[in-house]
Amino acid sequence: MERYFDVELNEIKKKVLLMGGSVESQLQDVLQALTERNVDLAIRVVENDMLINMLDLEIDEACLRLLALHHPTAGDLRFITTAMKISTELERMSDLAENIAERAIELNEEPQLKPYIDIPRMARWTSRMVKECLDAFVNRDAELARKVCRDDGFVDDLTGQLFRELVSFMLEDSRAITRATRLTFIGKYYERIADHATNIAELVVYMVEGKIIRHVTV
Repeated sequence: MERYFDVELNEIKKKVLLMGGSVESQLQDVLQALTERNVDLAIRVVENDMLINMLDLEIDEACLRLLALHHPTAGDLRFITTAMKISTELERMSDLAENIAERAIELNEEPQLKPYIDIPRMARWTSRMVKECLDAFVNRDAELARKVCRDDGFVDDLTGQLFRELVSFMLEDSRAITRATRLTFIGKYYERIADHATNIAELVVYMVEGKIIRHVTV
């Protein structure tokens, strides 16, 4: 018969994956809202943040309950503490998706500044990082987690490229400053989402191997 403790661990895992899937949907929707200038979809992304917040609280409560009642050790302890931290990282991603949606709504009030090229590339790369760090969590795949950490550099490079391009727009035409600034914010939001995916990947390595790899080249 499966232990009650194991059942609870599995429920926590399911909630983390539900939360992760919801964040992935937000990222897909917010890119579509931006590129297709779809205000209704952007509003839906903002509203869906409430579900993410609720799941974050539920995961924290479940983890704290298991820690208090069962005093887990070794691998079980690492899984529980990792799940708590992952839910926090996902909640922050959701907040950033909400921020992107808000900037998209503002941008839709004016003519589009330029064709979106770098931002969709950043968005797709970042979304893949999010998917892969969650796959690494569910499959206990430390190598995939390390790949996610390495992939973060590409998003950093695109962020710098986007910033330089948008600065040139602002210098050439002062009327572009507001729109270019909002696009700069969106680029920064995607960079931060990629950072949170990297944080999750580092947590997965700790959960699987017991190694802390923050600030270490992988």
